[in-house]
Amino acid sequence: MKILVGYKGTNVGKDLMNIAAKHAKAFDGKILIVTSLIGGEKTEGQEIAKAKDNLEQAKVYFDNAGVESETHLLVRRLEAGEDIVTFAKEKNVDEIIIGVRSRSKVGKLIFGSTAQTVTLGAHCPVLTVK
Repeated sequence: MKILVGYKGTNVGKDLMNIAAKHAKAFDGKILIVTSLIGGEKTEGQEIAKAKDNLEQAKVYFDNAGVESETHLLVRRLEAGEDIVTFAKEKNVDEIIIGVRSRSKVGKLIFGSTAQTVTLGAHCPVLTVK
């Protein structure tokens, strides 16, 4: 079983990783830890370095938990939700686990919601973690 974990290193990260590790162990799964950055002139080198560092920290967590994992930094000029959905289809993942942040209705209307895009666009089950 392939489990895609949408990871940004935020406060939701610990709960997200804990649940992902439990699912991977229960279903003999492999975790694909994914961070998506828009790319182009909108993404600075410092942001890429921080994302790589966050991904490596997550990998260490899964290694210590005894779960097979690999990291993927996506910089493909796509919005995060669309990028995660596309990548999940490319890798034929069986489940996506993604964190959600509370935002006002106006904030969701203006900025959209990565989790909403993933939930509505994914070809597989999506588990959201608050």
